[in-house]
Amino acid sequence: MGQHEKIATSLPAAVTEAVGASLAGVDAELARRYPGDPGTRQPVHTVYVPADAYTAGTVRSWGDQALAALDEHAPDAASLARVLGLSDELAGPVYERVRDKLVREPVEDLRIDFEDGYGPRPDAEEDEAAARAARLVHEAYATGTAPPYTGIRVKCLEAAVRERSIRTLDIFLSGLMAAGGLPDGLVLTLPKVTYVEQVAAMARLAGEFETAHGLPPGRIGFEIQIETSQAILAADGTATVARMIDAAGGRATGLHYGTFDYSACVGVSAAHQASDHPAADHAKAVMQVAAAGTGVRVSDGSTNVLPVGPTPQVHEAWRLHYGLTRRALARAYYQGWDMHPGHLPTRYAAVYAFYREGLEPAAARLAAYVAKAGGAVMDEPATAKALSGHLLRGLDCGALDHDEVTRLTGLTRADLEGFTLPRDRA
Repeated sequence: MGQHEKIATSLPAAVTEAVGASLAGVDAELARRYPGDPGTRQPVHTVYVPADAYTAGTVRSWGDQALAALDEHAPDAASLARVLGLSDELAGPVYERVRDKLVREPVEDLRIDFEDGYGPRPDAEEDEAAARAARLVHEAYATGTAPPYTGIRVKCLEAAVRERSIRTLDIFLSGLMAAGGLPDGLVLTLPKVTYVEQVAAMARLAGEFETAHGLPPGRIGFEIQIETSQAILAADGTATVARMIDAAGGRATGLHYGTFDYSACVGVSAAHQASDHPAADHAKAVMQVAAAGTGVRVSDGSTNVLPVGPTPQVHEAWRLHYGLTRRALARAYYQGWDMHPGHLPTRYAAVYAFYREGLEPAAARLAAYVAKAGGAVMDEPATAKALSGHLLRGLDCGALDHDEVTRLTGLTRADLEGFTLPRDRA
Protein backbone atom coordinates (compact mmCIF):
# COMPACT_ATOMS: atom_id res chain seq x y z
CA MET A 1 0.00 0.00 0.00
CA GLY A 2 2.90 2.37 0.74
CA GLN A 3 4.73 1.74 -2.53
CA HIS A 4 4.68 4.61 -5.02
CA GLU A 5 4.27 3.79 -8.69
CA LYS A 6 6.89 4.99 -11.12
CA ILE A 7 5.16 7.36 -13.54
CA ALA A 8 6.50 7.68 -17.07
CA THR A 9 5.24 9.78 -20.00
CA SER A 10 6.26 9.95 -23.64
CA LEU A 11 4.41 12.99 -25.02
CA PRO A 12 5.94 16.43 -24.53
CA ALA A 13 3.74 19.28 -23.25
CA ALA A 14 3.86 20.86 -26.69
CA VAL A 15 1.79 17.98 -28.08
CA THR A 16 -0.95 18.51 -25.49
CA GLU A 17 -0.92 22.24 -26.21
CA ALA A 18 -1.14 21.66 -29.95
CA VAL A 19 -4.08 19.27 -29.57
CA GLY A 20 -5.81 21.82 -27.35
CA ALA A 21 -5.24 24.55 -29.90
CA SER A 22 -6.57 22.37 -32.72
CA LEU A 23 -9.76 21.69 -30.76
CA ALA A 24 -10.35 25.22 -29.50
CA GLY A 25 -12.87 25.87 -32.25
CA VAL A 26 -14.73 22.65 -31.43
CA ASP A 27 -14.78 23.61 -27.75
CA ALA A 28 -16.37 26.94 -28.62
CA GLU A 29 -18.91 25.29 -30.93
CA LEU A 30 -19.89 22.76 -28.27
CA ALA A 31 -20.43 25.53 -25.73
CA ARG A 32 -22.48 27.59 -28.19
CA ARG A 33 -24.63 24.88 -29.73
CA TYR A 34 -25.03 22.57 -26.75
CA PRO A 35 -25.21 24.66 -23.57
CA GLY A 36 -27.32 22.03 -21.81
CA ASP A 37 -30.64 22.36 -20.04
CA PRO A 38 -31.46 25.95 -19.02
CA GLY A 39 -32.29 24.82 -15.50
CA THR A 40 -35.70 26.48 -15.54
CA ARG A 41 -39.08 24.92 -14.89
CA GLN A 42 -40.71 23.18 -17.85
CA PRO A 43 -44.50 23.26 -17.73
CA VAL A 44 -46.26 19.92 -18.00
CA HIS A 45 -48.69 21.27 -20.58
CA THR A 46 -49.73 24.22 -22.72
CA VAL A 47 -53.37 25.30 -22.74
CA TYR A 48 -54.60 26.98 -25.93
CA VAL A 49 -57.40 29.56 -25.77
CA PRO A 50 -58.67 31.53 -28.79
CA ALA A 51 -57.79 35.21 -28.47
CA ASP A 52 -61.41 36.31 -28.59
CA ALA A 53 -62.33 33.88 -25.79
CA TYR A 54 -59.52 34.87 -23.43
CA THR A 55 -60.56 36.87 -20.38
CA ALA A 56 -59.17 37.76 -16.98
CA GLY A 57 -61.09 34.79 -15.59
CA THR A 58 -60.00 32.16 -18.12
CA VAL A 59 -57.51 30.33 -15.91
CA ARG A 60 -59.84 30.19 -12.92
CA SER A 61 -62.70 29.12 -15.17
CA TRP A 62 -60.65 26.21 -16.54
CA GLY A 63 -59.84 25.11 -13.01
CA ASP A 64 -63.46 25.35 -11.89
CA GLN A 65 -64.70 23.42 -14.92
CA ALA A 66 -62.12 20.71 -14.31
CA LEU A 67 -63.17 20.43 -10.65
CA ALA A 68 -66.81 20.23 -11.70
CA ALA A 69 -65.93 17.40 -14.10
CA LEU A 70 -64.27 15.51 -11.26
CA ASP A 71 -67.25 16.09 -8.98
CA GLU A 72 -69.62 14.75 -11.62
CA HIS A 73 -67.65 11.87 -13.12
CA ALA A 74 -65.11 10.84 -10.43
CA PRO A 75 -66.15 12.32 -7.08
CA ASP A 76 -63.58 10.44 -5.00
CA ALA A 77 -60.19 8.77 -5.25
CA ALA A 78 -61.57 5.27 -5.65
CA SER A 79 -63.76 6.19 -8.61
CA LEU A 80 -60.92 7.95 -10.47
CA ALA A 81 -58.62 5.02 -9.71
CA ARG A 82 -61.10 2.60 -11.27
CA VAL A 83 -61.32 4.70 -14.42
CA LEU A 84 -57.57 5.10 -14.85
CA GLY A 85 -56.30 1.88 -13.31
CA LEU A 86 -54.43 3.56 -10.47
CA SER A 87 -53.11 1.35 -7.68
CA ASP A 88 -54.61 1.60 -4.20
CA GLU A 89 -51.34 3.09 -2.99
CA LEU A 90 -51.41 5.89 -5.58
CA ALA A 91 -55.14 6.58 -5.68
CA GLY A 92 -55.42 8.82 -2.64
CA PRO A 93 -52.25 10.90 -3.04
CA VAL A 94 -52.84 11.42 -6.77
CA TYR A 95 -56.49 12.40 -6.36
CA GLU A 96 -55.77 14.82 -3.53
CA ARG A 97 -52.92 16.46 -5.43
CA VAL A 98 -55.00 16.77 -8.59
CA ARG A 99 -57.77 18.57 -6.72
CA ASP A 100 -55.28 20.81 -4.95
CA LYS A 101 -53.60 21.65 -8.27
CA LEU A 102 -56.91 22.57 -9.89
CA VAL A 103 -57.58 24.99 -7.04
CA ARG A 104 -54.07 26.38 -6.69
CA GLU A 105 -52.60 26.40 -10.20
CA PRO A 106 -54.91 24.82 -12.80
CA VAL A 107 -52.87 26.00 -15.79
CA GLU A 108 -49.07 26.00 -15.99
CA ASP A 109 -48.66 27.48 -19.48
CA LEU A 110 -51.30 29.50 -21.34
CA ARG A 111 -51.17 30.38 -25.00
CA ILE A 112 -53.55 33.03 -26.33
CA ASP A 113 -54.16 31.85 -29.87
CA PHE A 114 -54.27 34.14 -32.90
CA GLU A 115 -53.79 31.27 -35.36
CA ASP A 116 -56.03 28.23 -36.00
CA GLY A 117 -58.08 28.76 -32.85
CA TYR A 118 -58.78 32.34 -33.87
CA GLY A 119 -58.80 32.33 -37.65
CA PRO A 120 -58.90 35.22 -40.13
CA ARG A 121 -60.52 38.39 -38.82
CA PRO A 122 -60.77 41.99 -39.99
CA ASP A 123 -57.52 43.81 -39.22
CA ALA A 124 -59.16 46.24 -36.82
CA GLU A 125 -60.64 43.35 -34.86
CA GLU A 126 -57.32 41.50 -34.52
CA ASP A 127 -55.54 44.75 -33.64
CA GLU A 128 -58.00 45.25 -30.81
CA ALA A 129 -57.68 41.63 -29.65
CA ALA A 130 -53.87 41.84 -29.58
CA ALA A 131 -53.92 45.05 -27.54
CA ARG A 132 -56.50 43.56 -25.20
CA ALA A 133 -54.40 40.41 -24.74
CA ALA A 134 -51.39 42.53 -23.77
CA ARG A 135 -53.44 44.44 -21.21
CA LEU A 136 -54.92 41.29 -19.66
CA VAL A 137 -51.58 39.50 -19.53
CA HIS A 138 -49.97 42.50 -17.81
CA GLU A 139 -52.83 42.70 -15.31
CA ALA A 140 -52.60 38.96 -14.59
CA TYR A 141 -48.90 39.19 -13.76
CA ALA A 142 -49.43 42.36 -11.75
CA THR A 143 -52.14 40.72 -9.62
CA GLY A 144 -50.38 37.38 -9.29
CA THR A 145 -53.11 35.47 -11.15
CA ALA A 146 -51.07 34.58 -14.23
CA PRO A 147 -49.87 31.01 -14.82
CA PRO A 148 -46.09 30.52 -14.57
CA TYR A 149 -45.93 30.92 -18.36
CA THR A 150 -48.19 32.95 -20.65
CA GLY A 151 -47.94 34.21 -24.21
CA ILE A 152 -49.43 34.21 -27.68
CA ARG A 153 -49.32 32.12 -30.82
CA VAL A 154 -49.25 34.39 -33.85
CA LYS A 155 -50.05 33.40 -37.40
CA CYS A 156 -47.22 31.90 -39.44
CA LEU A 157 -44.78 33.85 -41.58
CA GLU A 158 -46.03 32.60 -44.95
CA ALA A 159 -46.80 35.32 -47.48
CA ALA A 160 -50.60 35.31 -47.13
CA VAL A 161 -50.59 36.18 -43.42
CA ARG A 162 -47.05 37.49 -42.83
CA GLU A 163 -47.90 41.16 -42.34
CA ARG A 164 -50.78 40.25 -40.08
CA SER A 165 -48.57 38.00 -37.97
CA ILE A 166 -45.88 40.64 -37.56
CA ARG A 167 -48.41 43.34 -36.68
CA THR A 168 -50.11 41.19 -34.03
CA LEU A 169 -46.73 40.35 -32.50
CA ASP A 170 -45.74 44.02 -32.51
CA ILE A 171 -49.00 45.21 -30.95
CA PHE A 172 -48.87 42.58 -28.22
CA LEU A 173 -45.23 43.15 -27.28
CA SER A 174 -45.54 46.94 -27.55
CA GLY A 175 -48.58 46.83 -25.28
CA LEU A 176 -46.64 44.90 -22.66
CA MET A 177 -43.74 47.34 -22.86
CA ALA A 178 -46.08 50.30 -22.49
CA ALA A 179 -47.65 48.67 -19.44
CA GLY A 180 -44.32 48.16 -17.71
CA GLY A 181 -42.21 45.60 -19.57
CA LEU A 182 -42.09 41.99 -20.67
CA PRO A 183 -42.97 39.49 -17.92
CA ASP A 184 -40.46 36.78 -17.03
CA GLY A 185 -42.88 34.03 -18.03
CA LEU A 186 -43.55 35.38 -21.52
CA VAL A 187 -43.66 32.74 -24.29
CA LEU A 188 -44.17 33.29 -28.02
CA THR A 189 -45.07 30.54 -30.48
CA LEU A 190 -44.39 30.53 -34.23
CA PRO A 191 -46.59 27.97 -36.04
CA LYS A 192 -46.43 26.11 -39.35
CA VAL A 193 -42.72 26.56 -39.92
CA THR A 194 -41.45 24.91 -43.08
CA TYR A 195 -38.17 26.66 -43.91
CA VAL A 196 -35.16 27.63 -41.84
CA GLU A 197 -35.41 31.17 -43.19
CA GLN A 198 -38.76 31.64 -41.44
CA VAL A 199 -37.10 30.93 -38.08
CA ALA A 200 -34.29 33.34 -38.94
CA ALA A 201 -36.92 35.97 -39.80
CA MET A 202 -38.63 35.49 -36.43
CA ALA A 203 -35.28 35.86 -34.71
CA ARG A 204 -34.68 39.08 -36.65
CA LEU A 205 -38.07 40.44 -35.60
CA ALA A 206 -37.24 39.71 -31.97
CA GLY A 207 -33.88 41.44 -32.31
CA GLU A 208 -35.39 44.49 -34.01
CA PHE A 209 -37.96 44.82 -31.22
CA GLU A 210 -35.23 44.58 -28.59
CA THR A 211 -33.26 47.32 -30.32
CA ALA A 212 -36.34 49.55 -30.59
CA HIS A 213 -36.97 49.29 -26.85
CA GLY A 214 -33.42 49.09 -25.53
CA LEU A 215 -33.85 45.51 -24.32
CA PRO A 216 -30.81 43.27 -23.86
CA PRO A 217 -30.01 41.11 -26.89
CA GLY A 218 -31.61 37.69 -26.62
CA ARG A 219 -34.32 38.80 -24.19
CA ILE A 220 -37.10 37.55 -26.49
CA GLY A 221 -37.25 33.84 -27.26
CA PHE A 222 -39.85 31.76 -29.06
CA GLU A 223 -41.13 28.25 -29.63
CA ILE A 224 -41.05 26.61 -33.05
CA GLN A 225 -44.13 24.60 -33.90
CA ILE A 226 -43.43 21.50 -35.96
CA GLU A 227 -46.51 20.90 -38.10
CA THR A 228 -45.15 20.08 -41.54
CA SER A 229 -43.02 17.29 -42.96
CA GLN A 230 -40.63 19.90 -44.37
CA ALA A 231 -39.77 20.94 -40.81
CA ILE A 232 -38.48 17.41 -40.17
CA LEU A 233 -36.82 16.53 -43.47
CA ALA A 234 -35.70 19.12 -46.02
CA ALA A 235 -35.64 18.63 -49.76
CA ASP A 236 -31.89 18.04 -49.62
CA GLY A 237 -32.31 15.24 -47.07
CA THR A 238 -31.09 17.19 -44.04
CA ALA A 239 -32.95 17.38 -40.72
CA THR A 240 -34.55 20.81 -41.05
CA VAL A 241 -35.46 21.06 -37.38
CA ALA A 242 -31.80 20.93 -36.32
CA ARG A 243 -30.99 23.76 -38.70
CA MET A 244 -33.98 25.72 -37.36
CA ILE A 245 -32.61 25.61 -33.83
CA ASP A 246 -29.33 27.00 -35.12
CA ALA A 247 -31.07 29.68 -37.20
CA ALA A 248 -32.87 30.94 -34.09
CA GLY A 249 -29.54 32.17 -32.77
CA GLY A 250 -30.14 31.01 -29.21
CA ARG A 251 -33.73 32.29 -29.12
CA ALA A 252 -35.48 28.94 -29.61
CA THR A 253 -37.00 27.78 -26.34
CA GLY A 254 -39.13 24.86 -27.47
CA LEU A 255 -40.19 22.56 -30.28
CA HIS A 256 -43.93 21.84 -30.17
CA TYR A 257 -45.38 18.98 -32.16
CA GLY A 258 -48.64 19.76 -33.97
CA THR A 259 -50.48 16.45 -34.06
CA PHE A 260 -53.18 17.13 -36.60
CA ASP A 261 -51.48 19.47 -39.06
CA TYR A 262 -48.46 17.18 -39.23
CA SER A 263 -50.58 14.04 -39.56
CA ALA A 264 -52.58 15.58 -42.40
CA CYS A 265 -49.38 16.79 -44.06
CA VAL A 266 -48.02 13.26 -44.35
CA GLY A 267 -51.37 11.82 -45.44
CA VAL A 268 -52.68 10.17 -42.27
CA SER A 269 -56.45 9.81 -42.48
CA ALA A 270 -58.54 11.69 -39.93
CA ALA A 271 -59.55 8.55 -38.05
CA HIS A 272 -55.91 7.69 -37.32
CA GLN A 273 -54.49 11.12 -36.53
CA ALA A 274 -53.10 10.79 -33.01
CA SER A 275 -49.95 11.47 -31.02
CA ASP A 276 -49.11 7.75 -30.87
CA HIS A 277 -49.24 7.19 -34.65
CA PRO A 278 -45.92 5.95 -36.11
CA ALA A 279 -45.64 9.16 -38.16
CA ALA A 280 -45.91 11.17 -34.95
CA ASP A 281 -43.34 8.99 -33.19
CA HIS A 282 -40.87 9.51 -36.04
CA ALA A 283 -41.30 13.28 -36.09
CA LYS A 284 -40.92 13.62 -32.33
CA ALA A 285 -37.89 11.34 -32.26
CA VAL A 286 -36.16 13.58 -34.81
CA MET A 287 -37.16 16.65 -32.80
CA GLN A 288 -35.84 15.05 -29.63
CA VAL A 289 -32.45 14.22 -31.11
CA ALA A 290 -32.14 17.66 -32.73
CA ALA A 291 -32.91 19.41 -29.43
CA ALA A 292 -30.76 17.23 -27.18
CA GLY A 293 -28.21 19.30 -25.29
CA THR A 294 -29.28 22.58 -26.90
CA GLY A 295 -31.48 23.77 -24.04
CA VAL A 296 -34.53 23.62 -26.32
CA ARG A 297 -37.43 21.66 -24.81
CA VAL A 298 -39.66 19.28 -26.80
CA SER A 299 -43.43 19.18 -26.33
CA ASP A 300 -45.90 16.54 -27.45
CA GLY A 301 -49.14 17.53 -29.16
CA SER A 302 -52.76 17.05 -28.14
CA THR A 303 -55.77 14.79 -28.49
CA ASN A 304 -58.96 16.03 -30.12
CA VAL A 305 -61.13 13.57 -28.18
CA LEU A 306 -62.87 15.75 -25.60
CA PRO A 307 -64.15 14.43 -22.23
CA VAL A 308 -67.70 15.67 -22.61
CA GLY A 309 -71.14 14.03 -22.54
CA PRO A 310 -72.42 11.21 -20.32
CA THR A 311 -70.12 9.66 -17.74
CA PRO A 312 -69.17 6.52 -19.74
CA GLN A 313 -68.12 8.74 -22.64
CA VAL A 314 -66.11 11.03 -20.36
CA HIS A 315 -64.39 8.04 -18.77
CA GLU A 316 -63.41 6.69 -22.18
CA ALA A 317 -61.91 10.04 -23.18
CA TRP A 318 -60.12 10.26 -19.84
CA ARG A 319 -58.57 6.83 -20.28
CA LEU A 320 -57.36 7.79 -23.74
CA HIS A 321 -55.83 11.07 -22.58
CA TYR A 322 -54.28 9.49 -19.49
CA GLY A 323 -52.73 6.71 -21.57
CA LEU A 324 -51.32 9.10 -24.18
CA THR A 325 -49.86 11.32 -21.47
CA ARG A 326 -48.22 8.41 -19.66
CA ARG A 327 -46.85 7.14 -22.97
CA ALA A 328 -45.35 10.55 -23.74
CA LEU A 329 -43.75 10.83 -20.29
CA ALA A 330 -42.09 7.45 -20.68
CA ARG A 331 -40.62 8.70 -23.97
CA ALA A 332 -39.25 11.85 -22.28
CA TYR A 333 -41.83 14.23 -23.73
CA TYR A 334 -42.56 16.02 -20.48
CA GLN A 335 -44.98 18.57 -21.91
CA GLY A 336 -48.11 18.36 -24.08
CA TRP A 337 -51.10 20.40 -25.19
CA ASP A 338 -54.48 20.47 -23.48
CA MET A 339 -57.43 21.76 -25.47
CA HIS A 340 -60.32 21.46 -22.99
CA PRO A 341 -60.78 21.97 -19.22
CA GLY A 342 -61.85 18.33 -18.96
CA HIS A 343 -58.32 17.29 -19.92
CA LEU A 344 -56.79 18.85 -16.82
CA PRO A 345 -57.77 16.08 -14.35
CA THR A 346 -56.15 13.37 -16.44
CA ARG A 347 -53.15 15.51 -17.36
CA TYR A 348 -52.29 15.97 -13.72
CA ALA A 349 -53.32 12.45 -12.72
CA ALA A 350 -50.96 11.01 -15.33
CA VAL A 351 -48.11 13.35 -14.43
CA TYR A 352 -48.50 12.82 -10.69
CA ALA A 353 -48.78 9.04 -10.98
CA PHE A 354 -45.67 8.98 -13.18
CA TYR A 355 -43.51 10.96 -10.76
CA ARG A 356 -44.85 9.35 -7.61
CA GLU A 357 -44.32 5.85 -9.00
CA GLY A 358 -40.74 6.79 -9.73
CA LEU A 359 -40.07 8.63 -6.45
CA GLU A 360 -38.75 5.86 -4.21
CA PRO A 361 -36.73 3.98 -6.87
CA ALA A 362 -35.17 7.21 -8.15
CA ALA A 363 -34.45 8.47 -4.64
CA ALA A 364 -32.87 5.18 -3.56
CA ARG A 365 -30.63 4.97 -6.63
CA LEU A 366 -29.54 8.60 -6.31
CA ALA A 367 -28.82 8.25 -2.59
CA ALA A 368 -26.77 5.11 -3.26
CA TYR A 369 -24.88 6.89 -6.04
CA VAL A 370 -24.02 9.82 -3.78
CA ALA A 371 -22.92 7.48 -0.98
CA LYS A 372 -21.00 5.28 -3.45
CA ALA A 373 -22.84 2.43 -1.78
CA GLY A 374 -23.33 0.23 -4.82
CA GLY A 375 -26.33 -2.01 -5.20
CA ALA A 376 -28.24 -3.97 -7.80
CA VAL A 377 -27.82 -1.20 -10.39
CA MET A 378 -24.49 0.47 -11.17
CA ASP A 379 -25.25 4.08 -12.07
CA GLU A 380 -23.05 6.60 -13.83
CA PRO A 381 -23.02 10.43 -13.71
CA ALA A 382 -25.39 10.64 -16.68
CA THR A 383 -27.89 8.42 -14.85
CA ALA A 384 -27.55 10.51 -11.70
CA LYS A 385 -28.46 13.52 -13.82
CA ALA A 386 -31.56 11.72 -15.12
CA LEU A 387 -32.57 10.62 -11.61
CA SER A 388 -32.26 14.12 -10.20
CA GLY A 389 -34.11 15.51 -13.23
CA HIS A 390 -37.02 13.18 -12.50
CA LEU A 391 -37.22 14.43 -8.92
CA LEU A 392 -36.92 18.10 -9.91
CA ARG A 393 -39.69 17.88 -12.49
CA GLY A 394 -41.87 16.14 -9.93
CA LEU A 395 -41.22 18.94 -7.45
CA ASP A 396 -41.92 21.68 -9.98
CA CYS A 397 -45.37 20.41 -10.96
CA GLY A 398 -46.50 19.49 -7.44
CA ALA A 399 -46.31 15.72 -7.75
CA LEU A 400 -43.64 15.56 -5.04
CA ASP A 401 -42.89 17.54 -1.88
CA HIS A 402 -39.47 18.87 -0.92
CA ASP A 403 -39.62 17.25 2.52
CA GLU A 404 -40.23 13.75 1.19
CA VAL A 405 -37.53 14.06 -1.48
CA THR A 406 -34.99 15.28 1.09
CA ARG A 407 -36.00 12.55 3.52
CA LEU A 408 -35.50 9.83 0.92
CA THR A 409 -32.33 11.17 -0.68
CA GLY A 410 -30.66 13.29 1.98
CA LEU A 411 -30.34 15.97 -0.72
CA THR A 412 -31.67 19.52 -1.01
CA ARG A 413 -33.07 21.04 -4.17
CA ALA A 414 -29.76 22.81 -4.69
CA ASP A 415 -28.01 19.45 -4.47
CA LEU A 416 -30.35 18.00 -7.10
CA GLU A 417 -29.80 20.96 -9.40
CA GLY A 418 -26.07 20.41 -9.09
CA PHE A 419 -26.47 17.11 -10.95
CA THR A 420 -28.55 18.56 -13.81
CA LEU A 421 -26.81 21.84 -14.58
CA PRO A 422 -23.65 22.09 -16.67
CA ARG A 423 -20.55 22.27 -14.52
CA ASP A 424 -20.01 25.97 -15.21
CA ARG A 425 -23.48 26.73 -13.82
CA ALA A 426 -23.68 24.11 -11.05
